[in-house]
Amino acid sequence: MEPKWSNTVCRRILSTGFTLFVVLGATQVSAIDIHAASEVIVQNGTTGVLRCTFKSNEVVSSGTSVTWSFQSSQPDNQFSKAPYVIYYFSNGKGFPGQDEFKDRVQFIGDINRRDVSIQLSPTQFSDNGTFFCDVKNPPDVKGTQARTELRVVLKESLPQTNTAIIIGAVTGALLVLVIIAVAVCFVIRVLHNRHDYEGCTSLESVSSQAPQPRKKAESVREGSRCTSPSGPLQVGAGGQRNPLAANISAGPVIYAQLDHSGSKNSFHKMEPVVYADIRKN
Repeated sequence: MEPKWSNTVCRRILSTGFTLFVVLGATQVSAIDIHAASEVIVQNGTTGVLRCTFKSNEVVSSGTSVTWSFQSSQPDNQFSKAPYVIYYFSNGKGFPGQDEFKDRVQFIGDINRRDVSIQLSPTQFSDNGTFFCDVKNPPDVKGTQARTELRVVLKESLPQTNTAIIIGAVTGALLVLVIIAVAVCFVIRVLHNRHDYEGCTSLESVSSQAPQPRKKAESVREGSRCTSPSGPLQVGAGGQRNPLAANISAGPVIYAQLDHSGSKNSFHKMEPVVYADIRKN
């Protein structure tokens, strides 16, 4: 009895586990994620694009289907009561729905890339309302359809926010580039001028310092020249004064080497030489 009871329990446990596994696996596989823009604003009489994409764990096949529906936001419109199918896509072919959209709706997506977008051309004020995008990719058939609110307005009523932001961003970027270029040019000019100034200063300092020894030597020569007498030189030999120098004012005394013998080996003796100025009484 015990073996039979244990076998029955094991079978029930295995059956329950298998059932849960299949249910959970089917729940995960059947999920499909659909995305669309929440709101689209277009000008009356132009082309309106309604984007819709989906994500699926299954490979896209001929069994994949797309359904676009529309419900008008105007109470007096014929499509205001409930969503009506305006376009259906399956097996690689599209089937327009209601006559109101038959000649204006066009499939522009690529289902292999999981893009199921459509466009309306031309748009009309009667298109104001909600568009629903639903995709089935068996076995991924469970998912929430995406919704897009379409607003058809006059040209004057189009929002300028995006255009203003783009223009402002481009203008700001150009202004920043101009400011950076001006700053770089200014820095380069300042550095260049500073380099030239330092070079001139160093050259001037070298040139001002180099001639100083020459000026000193010239000053000594000029001093010696200034002390030389303007009159004839009176030299007394043997250390004796010239009697004609009685009325001559004595000048400064300097020493000179006098050679008395005239020979090459003669002894040179330093004797004083007197410079005097002869003045007339």
